[in-house]
Amino acid sequence: MSLREEVRLEARDVRFEYVPGVAVLDEWSAQFSAGSMTALTGPSGRGKSTLLYLLGLMLTPSGGEIFVDGAPVGRTRDAVRARLRADRFGFVFQDAALDSTRTVLDNVTETALYRGADRAAAAVRATDLLERFGVDVPARRKPGQVSGGQAQRIALCRSLLSEPAILLADEPTGNLDPATSSLVVDALREHAAAGAAVIIVTHSPEVAGACDVEIGL
Repeated sequence: MSLREEVRLEARDVRFEYVPGVAVLDEWSAQFSAGSMTALTGPSGRGKSTLLYLLGLMLTPSGGEIFVDGAPVGRTRDAVRARLRADRFGFVFQDAALDSTRTVLDNVTETALYRGADRAAAAVRATDLLERFGVDVPARRKPGQVSGGQAQRIALCRSLLSEPAILLADEPTGNLDPATSSLVVDALREHAAAGAAVIIVTHSPEVAGACDVEIGL
């Protein structure tokens, strides 16, 4: 099986309801292969962020199933899904979702340490990523002392630190200038080329155009 044929993540006939009888998503299916970068696009309110939470095992489908490397996991116990998220996934949330009580460096390394990574090695790689993405603030500064664009880049560093097999990003360039946006997209493409499945919710035609596949909702 070639890299492009290796399905990392799959949604099969997924349905989701916040209110019983009112489906946000209904029998939605897609496959996301290793080595690919996919854009999820469409108007606001169509369920793109909800879908990302379902794909990331943070919500349980009302119907259908989510598969990771061919195994059905969308309805497994919370502890099992939490371990899968830690071991297989990286996330870039729309609001960066940084812990304001911890330093920039600790925010980047926290998920790697949860996986059992060596603290010193994680700190070195985190520092390299922060420099690569131009996060020009002291690593000991708290997130409340950085700009929105800096926070988004810190979140990207966190998501890439452990080289996850599946990376989910919600508007990762939304708070960034064009030059930094291009740097971020190039980094996501590079990560996909290394064998990951990268899935991006975006309203940006430029970001969507840089992806291998665009799926409209």
